[in-house]
Amino acid sequence: MAVEKLKYFVNGEYRESKTEKWTDLHNPSTGEVTMQAPCCTEEEVLEAIAAAKAAFPGWSGTPAIKRAQILYKIRDLIIEHMDELTLLVAQENGKVWAEAEGDVLKAKEGTELATQVPSLMMGESVMDASRGYDTVKYREPLGVFAGIVPVNFPAMIPFGWMAPVCIATGNTMVLKAATLTPRTALRLAELYKEAGVPDGVINVVTCSRNEINTILDCPDVKGITFVGSTPVGKKIYERAAAAGKRVQCLCQAKNHALVLADTPIERTAAGVMNSAFGCAGQRCMALSACVVEESIADAFVAELKKQAMKIKVGPAWDKTSKLGPITYEKHYKEVLADIDKGVAEGAELVLDGRNCVVEGYENGYFVGPTIFDHVTADMTIGDEEVFGPVLCIKRCRDFKEGLAIMNANPYANGSVIFTQNGYYAREFVRHTDGGMVGVNVGIPVPIGFFPFAGHKQSFFGDLHCLGKDAYRFFTESKCVTTRWFDEEEMKKTEVSTWDGTI
Repeated sequence: MAVEKLKYFVNGEYRESKTEKWTDLHNPSTGEVTMQAPCCTEEEVLEAIAAAKAAFPGWSGTPAIKRAQILYKIRDLIIEHMDELTLLVAQENGKVWAEAEGDVLKAKEGTELATQVPSLMMGESVMDASRGYDTVKYREPLGVFAGIVPVNFPAMIPFGWMAPVCIATGNTMVLKAATLTPRTALRLAELYKEAGVPDGVINVVTCSRNEINTILDCPDVKGITFVGSTPVGKKIYERAAAAGKRVQCLCQAKNHALVLADTPIERTAAGVMNSAFGCAGQRCMALSACVVEESIADAFVAELKKQAMKIKVGPAWDKTSKLGPITYEKHYKEVLADIDKGVAEGAELVLDGRNCVVEGYENGYFVGPTIFDHVTADMTIGDEEVFGPVLCIKRCRDFKEGLAIMNANPYANGSVIFTQNGYYAREFVRHTDGGMVGVNVGIPVPIGFFPFAGHKQSFFGDLHCLGKDAYRFFTESKCVTTRWFDEEEMKKTEVSTWDGTI
């Protein structure tokens, strides 16, 4: 039976690609091919950029409050289609129902941030900056932005982090949807059109790295927002910045938690489990390593194993499933290989998820909860991102040594401490390298009105996504100084000029 071929979305309509290269899309719970996505040609990618460029003058000239009204309609449509979008995420990504719904809710949250554009885009002004001179700072859109999207959050990243504030501030966008999980993004693009977003303001393509280079080099693209691995993010940052573009690259992580001896073990274990194994570990805020004080380490690991063994692994759309599959086969095999490597490196495999089989879904990409203990500094498994349901336990003597172990990691997306000691909590917040910090909070992602603020090798750029940073990233400042004259001043032949000094 022929497999349906997806189209790409440009200038408010679906178009059939002329490409000869197609990518099979799988249902990760079953392993079955469901559709094929096009590798759009360079010409088709340039079509999308041209459509966005053509739409920019009219859209940027639309008053901010009218743009906000459209975004309110988008929010309402996301709510109206919540179950439909949740099912799409579950089918193409493999998140269990509650996690897939959370993905869509995060798209709604980013949209709600964007509706605040009339106030958050406000500039500043000073009357009599110097006598008779008034200065006003405006924030203006730049033009066409490109969003390069990963596989793990098909709704939140393109239509929560990228598109809402981008278009709210008057820009237009070309989204390079994740080739393996593009269906949610395409459906949301339809809802944007239904809400009243003009044709060309949002465009969605799927393509390979060759065509991404076209986006990075095209002078009509003024900025790039990227989410993905650190090696790719670094290359994109260097290439796009060299072309004079504004760039933000949100990259991989190896988030650590410090578990002190005074923490309640059962409750802390539950928080760690949710963070480590939620979304099958496929999120850049997954808590994939715990540094535990030696005095409670044995009891803590035993409790982790006890709780992890109760997690129900199953197909994504089954609302009783608590852990779904890895999103695609290649990465599924990579996660298994990483577990093999951890064993070879000498870590103690407390719980092995490699032989996880779900009855009736034997061809799904399932990896069960996996726990390594006694992970040391010379082991790759404890320092590099696995991006799967794999938790590494490192042991420490005390707070000082534990913090040092955490800060030695090259990534610094998130970091967490579990303790009832206020002094250590405060010292941790002050001295951890993590950009998003939790105190007794397993997933320290702030609400969207604050920035998603990774540090070190987890981020390249100056302005993070979400929060006020997003409004600054998608706009540039224009300072206007004016002077007006009375009749006497107008008669003067000697003109004093202001050089910006007082």
